[in-house]
Amino acid sequence: MKKMSFLLMLCAGLFFVPSTLQSQVLKNMRDKAKQKVNQRVNNKVDKAMDKTLDEAEAETKIKKDGDGDTKKKIEDSIKIKKDAGGDVKVKHQDGTKEKLNALTFSSKYDFVPGEKVVGYEDFSGTEIGDFPERWNTNATAEVVTINLKEGKWLKINKEGVWMPEFITTIPDNATLEFDLGINNGFDGSNFVLNIANLKSRDKDFTDFYHYVSWKHGHALHMQFKPFNGRSSANAKIQTATDGNYIVNNDVDFKGWDNEKNSFAHFALWRQKDRLRVYINGEKVFDIPKAFATGGKYNAITFAMQGSYNEADYYLLSNIRMAIGAADTRNKLITEGKFVTRGILFDVNSDRIKPESAGALKDIATVLKENSEIKVKIVGHTDGDGDEKTNLSLSEKRAAAVKNYLVKTHDISESNLITEGKGETQPVDKNTTVEGKANNRRVEFIKQ
Repeated sequence: MKKMSFLLMLCAGLFFVPSTLQSQVLKNMRDKAKQKVNQRVNNKVDKAMDKTLDEAEAETKIKKDGDGDTKKKIEDSIKIKKDAGGDVKVKHQDGTKEKLNALTFSSKYDFVPGEKVVGYEDFSGTEIGDFPERWNTNATAEVVTINLKEGKWLKINKEGVWMPEFITTIPDNATLEFDLGINNGFDGSNFVLNIANLKSRDKDFTDFYHYVSWKHGHALHMQFKPFNGRSSANAKIQTATDGNYIVNNDVDFKGWDNEKNSFAHFALWRQKDRLRVYINGEKVFDIPKAFATGGKYNAITFAMQGSYNEADYYLLSNIRMAIGAADTRNKLITEGKFVTRGILFDVNSDRIKPESAGALKDIATVLKENSEIKVKIVGHTDGDGDEKTNLSLSEKRAAAVKNYLVKTHDISESNLITEGKGETQPVDKNTTVEGKANNRRVEFIKQ
């Protein structure tokens, strides 16, 4: 109010001075006003520029190459955020968006997980920075969290072997799944997976850095490396019995391109002697005689052969071993009920994971061949969280399965109804990670 009165008095006073002086005063006022406006605009521009530079600097990763030259990698000054569906997206300065690390599986993906989960590891029970209790190693690793993915991960960045001690047998009908991530710009060595019959689990597990160790009766050795901008994604497999090769082969594949996706979902399926290996939905191996006939296998180990770059690392999690073949048709049509633990969802979400495509395709095939039947889809959760939330979540998950079958596989919507049971009907303990994995299931009940 005081400022307004002063301006009125100033303007009134101008009428009592000579016109030349009036012009000069008005000009000075205009110049000062213009300077003030410019100053305020410049301050805002400076603040915006500082903010942009700070964000770019915060997201810049500085590395030293072998010659000691400093290299900067600015990833388009991106801002990472999650959209409503949970997909990680990258927002560029020009306003365009793209999905980062989003997996898609084609309709050819035919992997169907085993019926019962017997081994599971998501490191949820391990403190950040610790080594997991149910594992053994001759090196080191630590459990970490990352900004692009949910859950906890075992970070591996040194040469060594890591054995999940909770897996003690690999039956004739078994499936093994796990997720593996690498850092951007990865230039490290192969990631190794071994399936073996160890004479001494405590001592002999360290033998599997590079190739099949001949002192073990039966062994499979697999090496994997993603496309890194120069060399093709490659997978190598060697299997041996008592020192004699059964299989020795390596192939290139397309499913893991680190320039587009830093994460891969691995799925292995043993059916007696036959082995099928899938990476991000692509079938990499399908070998009829990979396992020795009648051979016994009592251990799985993961290994890293060392790294060409000290900054390189692997991230391992969501290890899931299940046994028993999924007899979908017989159980649903003849027995009237089929239960699957192969339809997986994001944590506390009804968003179906892409690696569920094989299990959903399997049930869709049966429903198409028996189009006259009506089916109730029932969702179940584990006991984590409160009962009301779990009930709602199970209902949403059952509805998500129905929508997927209708939209992706053209199943008649009128033949499907849904229901959620939450945590009220457990079939296993809710005190172990394996038990919780068995309780998280989807049932299809013939009506």
